[in-house]
Amino acid sequence: MLSFTPSKMQLVKKILAILISVGLGLVFIYSGYTKLLPVIETFEFTFVDIGVANWYAAPIIARLLIGLEFFLGLLLIMNYNLKKFTLPFTIGLLLFFIIYLIIQISTTGNHGNCGCFGEHIKMTPLQAVIKNVIMIAACVLVYFLFDGWKIKFNKLLLSFVGVTAVLTPFVVNPIDYAYTSNNLDEKINYPLELNLLYQPEDTSKVEIPKINLQKGKHVIAFMSLTCPHCRIAAKKFKVIKKNNPDLPIYFILNGDKPKYKDFIEDTQASNIPSSFCLGKTFINLAGTNLPRIYYIDNSMVLKKVDYYELSQYNIEDWIKTGKLK
Repeated sequence: MLSFTPSKMQLVKKILAILISVGLGLVFIYSGYTKLLPVIETFEFTFVDIGVANWYAAPIIARLLIGLEFFLGLLLIMNYNLKKFTLPFTIGLLLFFIIYLIIQISTTGNHGNCGCFGEHIKMTPLQAVIKNVIMIAACVLVYFLFDGWKIKFNKLLLSFVGVTAVLTPFVVNPIDYAYTSNNLDEKINYPLELNLLYQPEDTSKVEIPKINLQKGKHVIAFMSLTCPHCRIAAKKFKVIKKNNPDLPIYFILNGDKPKYKDFIEDTQASNIPSSFCLGKTFINLAGTNLPRIYYIDNSMVLKKVDYYELSQYNIEDWIKTGKLK
Protein backbone atom coordinates (compact mmCIF):
# COMPACT_ATOMS: atom_id res chain seq x y z
CA MET A 1 0.00 0.00 0.00
CA LEU A 2 1.41 3.35 -1.01
CA SER A 3 1.99 5.93 1.67
CA PHE A 4 3.32 9.45 1.44
CA THR A 5 5.43 11.12 4.07
CA PRO A 6 4.88 14.86 4.57
CA SER A 7 8.05 15.59 2.61
CA LYS A 8 6.94 13.39 -0.31
CA MET A 9 3.50 14.93 -0.28
CA GLN A 10 5.07 18.39 -0.39
CA LEU A 11 7.18 17.31 -3.37
CA VAL A 12 4.12 15.97 -5.21
CA LYS A 13 2.28 19.25 -4.60
CA LYS A 14 5.26 21.23 -5.87
CA ILE A 15 5.57 19.14 -9.02
CA LEU A 16 1.84 19.44 -9.68
CA ALA A 17 1.98 23.22 -9.18
CA ILE A 18 4.99 23.52 -11.50
CA LEU A 19 3.24 21.54 -14.25
CA ILE A 20 0.04 23.59 -13.96
CA SER A 21 2.01 26.84 -13.98
CA VAL A 22 3.98 25.79 -17.07
CA GLY A 23 0.73 24.76 -18.77
CA LEU A 24 -0.84 28.14 -18.02
CA GLY A 25 2.26 29.87 -19.36
CA LEU A 26 2.12 27.93 -22.61
CA VAL A 27 -1.55 28.87 -23.04
CA PHE A 28 -0.68 32.57 -22.63
CA ILE A 29 2.18 32.39 -25.11
CA TYR A 30 0.08 30.47 -27.65
CA SER A 31 -2.76 32.95 -27.17
CA GLY A 32 -0.44 35.87 -27.86
CA TYR A 33 1.13 34.15 -30.87
CA THR A 34 -2.21 33.34 -32.49
CA LYS A 35 -3.39 36.94 -32.11
CA LEU A 36 -0.14 38.31 -33.54
CA LEU A 37 0.32 36.03 -36.55
CA PRO A 38 -0.60 35.69 -39.33
CA VAL A 39 -2.87 38.74 -38.90
CA ILE A 40 -3.37 40.99 -35.91
CA GLU A 41 -6.01 43.20 -37.51
CA THR A 42 -9.06 41.27 -36.28
CA PHE A 43 -7.82 41.66 -32.70
CA GLU A 44 -7.29 45.39 -33.29
CA PHE A 45 -10.81 45.83 -34.68
CA THR A 46 -12.43 44.67 -31.44
CA PHE A 47 -11.08 47.64 -29.46
CA VAL A 48 -12.64 50.07 -31.94
CA ASP A 49 -15.82 48.02 -31.99
CA ILE A 50 -16.41 48.25 -28.23
CA GLY A 51 -15.42 51.92 -28.18
CA VAL A 52 -12.26 51.82 -26.05
CA ALA A 53 -9.93 53.04 -28.83
CA ASN A 54 -9.89 54.77 -32.20
CA TRP A 55 -8.29 53.34 -35.35
CA TYR A 56 -4.90 54.83 -34.44
CA ALA A 57 -4.76 53.69 -30.80
CA ALA A 58 -6.15 50.18 -31.35
CA PRO A 59 -2.96 48.75 -32.96
CA ILE A 60 -0.90 49.96 -29.99
CA ILE A 61 -3.30 48.58 -27.37
CA ALA A 62 -3.52 45.23 -29.17
CA ARG A 63 0.26 44.80 -29.25
CA LEU A 64 0.68 45.87 -25.63
CA LEU A 65 -1.85 43.27 -24.48
CA ILE A 66 -0.15 40.58 -26.57
CA GLY A 67 3.17 41.63 -25.01
CA LEU A 68 1.63 41.24 -21.55
CA GLU A 69 0.49 37.74 -22.48
CA PHE A 70 4.05 36.84 -23.55
CA PHE A 71 5.41 38.39 -20.33
CA LEU A 72 3.09 36.44 -18.06
CA GLY A 73 3.57 33.27 -20.09
CA LEU A 74 7.33 33.41 -19.58
CA LEU A 75 7.00 34.14 -15.86
CA LEU A 76 4.57 31.25 -15.40
CA ILE A 77 6.88 28.86 -17.26
CA MET A 78 9.78 29.97 -15.05
CA ASN A 79 7.53 29.67 -11.96
CA TYR A 80 8.86 33.08 -10.99
CA ASN A 81 7.80 34.38 -7.55
CA LEU A 82 4.33 32.92 -8.10
CA LYS A 83 2.52 33.81 -4.89
CA LYS A 84 3.75 37.38 -4.50
CA PHE A 85 3.83 38.58 -8.11
CA THR A 86 3.09 36.31 -11.07
CA LEU A 87 -0.20 34.73 -9.98
CA PRO A 88 -1.85 37.98 -8.76
CA PHE A 89 -0.79 39.66 -12.02
CA THR A 90 -2.11 36.71 -14.05
CA ILE A 91 -5.47 36.67 -12.26
CA GLY A 92 -5.76 40.43 -12.75
CA LEU A 93 -5.19 40.13 -16.52
CA LEU A 94 -7.67 37.25 -16.79
CA LEU A 95 -10.28 39.31 -14.91
CA PHE A 96 -9.62 42.16 -17.36
CA PHE A 97 -10.21 39.79 -20.28
CA ILE A 98 -13.43 38.53 -18.67
CA ILE A 99 -14.72 42.11 -18.30
CA TYR A 100 -13.75 42.83 -21.91
CA LEU A 101 -15.58 39.70 -23.10
CA ILE A 102 -18.69 40.57 -21.08
CA ILE A 103 -18.69 44.01 -22.73
CA GLN A 104 -18.32 42.30 -26.11
CA ILE A 105 -21.29 40.01 -25.34
CA SER A 106 -23.41 42.96 -24.19
CA THR A 107 -22.63 45.03 -27.30
CA THR A 108 -22.53 42.44 -30.08
CA GLY A 109 -23.97 39.29 -28.49
CA ASN A 110 -22.44 35.87 -27.99
CA HIS A 111 -21.68 35.41 -31.67
CA GLY A 112 -18.67 34.80 -33.85
CA ASN A 113 -15.08 34.37 -32.81
CA CYS A 114 -13.93 36.15 -29.65
CA GLY A 115 -10.37 36.31 -30.99
CA CYS A 116 -8.74 34.80 -27.87
CA PHE A 117 -6.71 32.51 -30.12
CA GLY A 118 -6.87 34.64 -33.25
CA GLU A 119 -8.17 32.72 -36.23
CA HIS A 120 -6.47 29.48 -35.14
CA ILE A 121 -9.06 28.30 -32.58
CA LYS A 122 -12.49 29.87 -32.80
CA MET A 123 -14.40 30.40 -29.56
CA THR A 124 -17.52 32.37 -28.75
CA PRO A 125 -17.12 35.11 -26.12
CA LEU A 126 -19.01 32.99 -23.57
CA GLN A 127 -16.72 30.02 -24.18
CA ALA A 128 -13.77 32.33 -23.67
CA VAL A 129 -15.20 33.58 -20.36
CA ILE A 130 -15.51 29.97 -19.18
CA LYS A 131 -11.94 29.26 -20.32
CA ASN A 132 -10.64 32.25 -18.35
CA VAL A 133 -12.58 31.26 -15.23
CA ILE A 134 -10.99 27.79 -15.42
CA MET A 135 -7.55 29.42 -15.78
CA ILE A 136 -8.22 31.59 -12.71
CA ALA A 137 -9.19 28.45 -10.76
CA ALA A 138 -5.91 26.84 -11.85
CA CYS A 139 -4.03 29.94 -10.68
CA VAL A 140 -5.71 29.75 -7.28
CA LEU A 141 -4.76 26.07 -6.98
CA VAL A 142 -1.11 26.83 -7.77
CA TYR A 143 -1.20 29.71 -5.28
CA PHE A 144 -1.92 27.31 -2.41
CA LEU A 145 0.54 24.64 -3.57
CA PHE A 146 3.78 26.47 -4.39
CA ASP A 147 5.41 29.85 -3.73
CA GLY A 148 7.52 29.74 -6.89
CA TRP A 149 11.25 30.27 -7.41
CA LYS A 150 12.99 33.35 -6.09
CA ILE A 151 15.84 34.29 -8.36
CA LYS A 152 18.87 36.49 -7.72
CA PHE A 153 18.88 39.83 -9.53
CA ASN A 154 15.12 39.41 -9.80
CA LYS A 155 14.47 43.07 -10.63
CA LEU A 156 16.99 42.99 -13.47
CA LEU A 157 15.53 39.72 -14.77
CA LEU A 158 11.97 41.02 -14.45
CA SER A 159 12.85 44.19 -16.36
CA PHE A 160 14.61 42.27 -19.14
CA VAL A 161 11.80 39.74 -19.59
CA GLY A 162 9.14 42.46 -19.42
CA VAL A 163 10.74 44.80 -21.95
CA THR A 164 11.56 41.94 -24.34
CA ALA A 165 8.05 40.50 -24.17
CA VAL A 166 6.27 43.84 -24.62
CA LEU A 167 8.48 44.91 -27.54
CA THR A 168 8.23 41.58 -29.37
CA PRO A 169 4.78 42.20 -30.95
CA PHE A 170 5.92 45.62 -32.21
CA VAL A 171 9.02 44.05 -33.82
CA VAL A 172 7.41 40.89 -35.24
CA ASN A 173 4.31 42.65 -36.59
CA PRO A 174 5.12 46.39 -36.65
CA ILE A 175 2.51 49.12 -36.95
CA ASP A 176 2.52 50.87 -40.32
CA TYR A 177 0.26 53.91 -40.40
CA ALA A 178 1.78 54.97 -43.73
CA TYR A 179 0.92 51.72 -45.51
CA THR A 180 -0.21 51.96 -49.12
CA SER A 181 -1.23 49.01 -51.24
CA ASN A 182 -0.07 47.95 -54.66
CA ASN A 183 -3.60 48.70 -55.87
CA LEU A 184 -2.64 52.36 -56.18
CA ASP A 185 -0.61 51.50 -59.29
CA GLU A 186 -3.54 49.80 -60.97
CA LYS A 187 -5.85 51.36 -63.51
CA ILE A 188 -8.35 53.86 -62.10
CA ASN A 189 -10.70 56.54 -63.47
CA TYR A 190 -12.64 54.11 -65.62
CA PRO A 191 -16.34 53.19 -65.64
CA LEU A 192 -17.23 49.99 -63.83
CA GLU A 193 -19.81 48.00 -65.78
CA LEU A 194 -22.37 48.03 -62.98
CA ASN A 195 -25.13 47.57 -65.54
CA LEU A 196 -24.09 43.89 -65.48
CA LEU A 197 -25.64 43.75 -62.01
CA TYR A 198 -28.91 45.44 -62.98
CA GLN A 199 -29.42 43.81 -66.37
CA PRO A 200 -27.95 40.33 -65.80
CA GLU A 201 -27.80 37.72 -68.52
CA ASP A 202 -28.56 35.01 -65.96
CA THR A 203 -30.80 36.05 -63.07
CA SER A 204 -30.08 32.78 -61.28
CA LYS A 205 -26.45 33.87 -60.83
CA VAL A 206 -26.82 37.61 -60.31
CA GLU A 207 -28.99 39.16 -57.60
CA ILE A 208 -29.94 42.74 -58.46
CA PRO A 209 -28.51 45.07 -55.77
CA LYS A 210 -30.91 46.49 -53.23
CA ILE A 211 -29.75 50.06 -53.91
CA ASN A 212 -28.67 52.03 -56.96
CA LEU A 213 -24.88 51.75 -57.07
CA GLN A 214 -24.68 53.45 -60.46
CA LYS A 215 -25.43 56.89 -59.04
CA GLY A 216 -23.51 58.79 -56.38
CA LYS A 217 -20.60 57.77 -54.18
CA HIS A 218 -20.23 54.23 -52.88
CA VAL A 219 -17.56 51.99 -51.43
CA ILE A 220 -18.17 48.60 -53.01
CA ALA A 221 -16.41 45.49 -51.76
CA PHE A 222 -16.33 42.33 -53.87
CA MET A 223 -15.83 39.32 -51.61
CA SER A 224 -15.88 35.56 -51.54
CA LEU A 225 -17.69 33.89 -48.66
CA THR A 226 -14.76 31.53 -48.05
CA CYS A 227 -11.85 33.93 -48.59
CA PRO A 228 -10.09 34.56 -45.22
CA HIS A 229 -8.89 38.02 -46.25
CA CYS A 230 -12.43 38.89 -47.33
CA ARG A 231 -13.66 37.98 -43.86
CA ILE A 232 -11.07 40.23 -42.26
CA ALA A 233 -12.19 43.05 -44.56
CA ALA A 234 -15.85 42.38 -43.69
CA LYS A 235 -15.07 42.56 -39.97
CA LYS A 236 -13.37 45.92 -40.47
CA PHE A 237 -16.25 47.20 -42.61
CA LYS A 238 -18.69 46.08 -39.92
CA VAL A 239 -16.95 48.28 -37.32
CA ILE A 240 -16.69 51.21 -39.75
CA LYS A 241 -20.40 50.99 -40.57
CA LYS A 242 -21.29 50.70 -36.88
CA ASN A 243 -19.28 53.85 -36.11
CA ASN A 244 -20.86 55.75 -39.01
CA PRO A 245 -24.08 54.13 -40.31
CA ASP A 246 -24.45 56.79 -43.02
CA LEU A 247 -21.42 55.63 -45.01
CA PRO A 248 -22.50 54.13 -48.38
CA ILE A 249 -20.85 50.70 -48.13
CA TYR A 250 -22.05 47.71 -50.14
CA PHE A 251 -20.93 44.07 -50.49
CA ILE A 252 -21.06 42.04 -53.69
CA LEU A 253 -20.70 38.44 -52.55
CA ASN A 254 -19.57 35.34 -54.38
CA GLY A 255 -19.94 31.75 -53.21
CA ASP A 256 -22.45 29.11 -52.22
CA LYS A 257 -25.42 30.83 -50.61
CA PRO A 258 -25.72 28.24 -47.79
CA LYS A 259 -22.31 29.50 -46.59
CA TYR A 260 -23.68 33.04 -46.14
CA LYS A 261 -24.93 32.25 -42.61
CA ASP A 262 -21.45 31.16 -41.50
CA PHE A 263 -19.95 34.27 -43.16
CA ILE A 264 -22.30 36.56 -41.23
CA GLU A 265 -21.90 34.71 -37.93
CA ASP A 266 -18.13 35.03 -38.24
CA THR A 267 -17.91 38.63 -39.47
CA GLN A 268 -21.05 40.06 -37.78
CA ALA A 269 -21.40 42.24 -40.89
CA SER A 270 -25.19 41.98 -41.15
CA ASN A 271 -25.35 45.79 -40.85
CA ILE A 272 -24.01 46.16 -44.41
CA PRO A 273 -26.33 45.65 -47.43
CA SER A 274 -25.22 43.00 -49.88
CA SER A 275 -26.22 40.92 -52.86
CA PHE A 276 -24.86 37.87 -54.66
CA CYS A 277 -23.04 37.75 -57.96
CA LEU A 278 -21.69 34.48 -59.35
CA GLY A 279 -19.80 33.29 -62.40
CA LYS A 280 -18.17 35.38 -65.09
CA THR A 281 -20.02 38.59 -64.13
CA PHE A 282 -18.30 38.63 -60.76
CA ILE A 283 -14.90 37.98 -62.35
CA ASN A 284 -15.46 40.70 -64.96
CA LEU A 285 -16.16 43.23 -62.21
CA ALA A 286 -13.75 42.12 -59.49
CA GLY A 287 -11.05 39.99 -61.08
CA THR A 288 -9.59 37.08 -59.14
CA ASN A 289 -7.62 38.80 -56.36
CA LEU A 290 -10.01 39.28 -53.45
CA PRO A 291 -11.25 41.24 -51.68
CA ARG A 292 -11.67 43.98 -54.29
CA ILE A 293 -12.62 47.32 -52.72
CA TYR A 294 -13.53 50.24 -54.97
CA TYR A 295 -14.34 53.88 -54.32
CA ILE A 296 -17.08 54.52 -56.91
CA ASP A 297 -18.53 57.88 -57.97
CA ASN A 298 -21.31 57.72 -60.56
CA SER A 299 -20.01 54.31 -61.72
CA MET A 300 -16.43 55.60 -62.09
CA VAL A 301 -13.66 53.75 -60.21
CA LEU A 302 -11.69 56.50 -58.47
CA LYS A 303 -9.60 54.41 -56.08
CA LYS A 304 -8.81 50.83 -55.14
CA VAL A 305 -7.71 49.76 -51.67
CA ASP A 306 -7.08 46.54 -49.82
CA TYR A 307 -8.50 45.75 -46.40
CA TYR A 308 -5.36 46.87 -44.56
CA GLU A 309 -5.36 50.32 -46.16
CA LEU A 310 -9.12 50.68 -45.70
CA SER A 311 -9.78 53.68 -43.45
CA GLN A 312 -13.00 54.99 -41.95
CA TYR A 313 -11.50 58.47 -41.75
CA ASN A 314 -10.48 58.48 -45.43
CA ILE A 315 -13.94 57.33 -46.54
CA GLU A 316 -15.61 60.03 -44.44
CA ASP A 317 -13.29 62.69 -45.87
CA TRP A 318 -13.95 61.53 -49.44
CA ILE A 319 -17.74 61.56 -48.93
CA LYS A 320 -17.60 65.02 -47.38
CA THR A 321 -14.99 66.81 -49.50
CA GLY A 322 -14.46 64.62 -52.54
CA LYS A 323 -10.72 64.45 -51.79
CA LEU A 324 -8.98 61.10 -52.00
CA LYS A 325 -6.10 60.16 -49.72
